[in-house]
Amino acid sequence: MDQATYKIPLKSFDAIYLHDHNNKVIYWFFGIIILLVLGLFLPWTQNIKAKGDITSLYQEQRPQNINSPIPGKIVKWSVREGDFVKKGDTIMQISEIKEDYLDPNLVGRTQQQVEAKKGSIRFYKGKAATSVSQMEALQAAKNFKIQQLKNKIAQLNNKLTGEQAELEAVVNEFNLTKDQYERQQKMFEQGLVSQTQLQQRNTSFQNAFAKKITAENKIAQTRQEMLIVEIEQNGVQQEYSEKISKAEGDRLQSMGNIATGEGEMAKLENQVANYTIRNGMYVILAPQDGQIVQANKSGIGEILKDGERITVIVPTRVNYAVEMYVRPVDLPLISIGQKVRFMFDGFPAIVFSGWPENSYGTFGGKVVAYEHTISANGLFRVLIAEDAEDRPWPQQLKLGTGAQGIALLKDVPVWYELWRNINGFPPDYYTLKDTVSKDKNKEK
Repeated sequence: MDQATYKIPLKSFDAIYLHDHNNKVIYWFFGIIILLVLGLFLPWTQNIKAKGDITSLYQEQRPQNINSPIPGKIVKWSVREGDFVKKGDTIMQISEIKEDYLDPNLVGRTQQQVEAKKGSIRFYKGKAATSVSQMEALQAAKNFKIQQLKNKIAQLNNKLTGEQAELEAVVNEFNLTKDQYERQQKMFEQGLVSQTQLQQRNTSFQNAFAKKITAENKIAQTRQEMLIVEIEQNGVQQEYSEKISKAEGDRLQSMGNIATGEGEMAKLENQVANYTIRNGMYVILAPQDGQIVQANKSGIGEILKDGERITVIVPTRVNYAVEMYVRPVDLPLISIGQKVRFMFDGFPAIVFSGWPENSYGTFGGKVVAYEHTISANGLFRVLIAEDAEDRPWPQQLKLGTGAQGIALLKDVPVWYELWRNINGFPPDYYTLKDTVSKDKNKEK
């Protein structure tokens, strides 16, 4: 028997099987399909997502190590961890540990060495000046002595000239008496004159010959005197040249000692300056306003090495920026001035990655720089500063706070973005093309 025979009313059957009723599911189905199709044509902003941290745009505003400029021993701490200090405030005081600098009057003693070296230089300069005066005196004495000898040679020349003239007269007289004697001798042989007359002529001849010999001897003696004077002149030249050369050697030696002394004095003055500067390094000062954190040494009397980190100072005035790391495949899409949206850790945000304008709790930024070399993590580092045209970043931000960035690219339909992701294509270039086209329009 079936239901049609008995016509028994079954409420459950009527509630489940609605084939006799009007069904609206088909309308919902086609409506949803239409909405999905329309949604495929909605605008979608392509983007690059990356994580980063809060940093500073300027190097001097980042956390800075305070190092010990010299090795030393901690004498006194003037701050505690967490304290805020001003630029120039004392952080700690150290004392010397190297034996070369333990003398408390090291600067004064070194300055005394400088003064002693200056005095030595003055003495050598005086000796050099004395050598110059001695050389001038020797040169003057040499010139005077040479001039005396030249005058003597001139006198001997005059004397020689007179003696030569006298010799000519004597020679003439000798030749005359010789001729007379020879004629007289011939006449004696012929018996024309007496022997007495011949002897008289012979005596005159002998006297003339003696005068001639005497005149020749005088000339020879004068020439010998001239030779002696010339030899004496050469001796004077040699003697005074040696004396002048010795004085010049003393002067050059003094000048060498002066140069050596000036070099040693400069070295000592350098040591005085270094010691004075080193004395100022026993007090460690704050390089800028900030908070003292991460003290590396804690006790009194602990030894510090040269350049060892003492503590860290975090600047209080910071121009915040975000350092974001992007994949190498996304780097060509990054350009200076590009817009970036951020979500900071600790600040609630509602984000629609495809519609960043409709997101809530995000903050704007602009790309100011990106590195052209890859980092150790295999990504490229990008620096993003606050966008002055957008809402200001929170005042509560601290260095090191995490941030998630979304670099905004080209606006495309949803269906295109789905198609791009399914095929694995990268986002579209847009900034460079837009910039080039704008520049061309401006040129036109």
